[in-house]
Amino acid sequence: MLKSILCGAALLAAFAAPGALAAEPASAVPPSAKGGMFVTAKGMTLYTFDKDTAGKSMCNGQCATNWPPAIVGDGAKPAGDWTFITRDDGMKQWAYKGKPVYAWIKDTKPGDTTGDGFLNGAWHIAKP
Repeated sequence: MLKSILCGAALLAAFAAPGALAAEPASAVPPSAKGGMFVTAKGMTLYTFDKDTAGKSMCNGQCATNWPPAIVGDGAKPAGDWTFITRDDGMKQWAYKGKPVYAWIKDTKPGDTTGDGFLNGAWHIAKP
């Protein structure tokens, strides 16, 4: 009984935690272009952040919870304008022309673009 209570509590915590289920899985291939923007393997819109500098993400901690970085999977190799940067936490993140890319937890289905212009215009849809 205690085991099922603990499992239920852990499941509830996962659903209650912001961004707990929003993170995209790491990808060994660069994001793709669809409809004039870059998307994840699940078709979710990717964004860039004005406060980032070429090769450096400024989105960490709670920011990275709300804007999950597009993490590089095992065996990935840079391709064309796609490279990767090393984040402060040591993870590798996909970057287009040196700009790291992120998903947005409030986009709930492929094609959503609710993060465009967020934070006084600091977030933008990543486009080819």
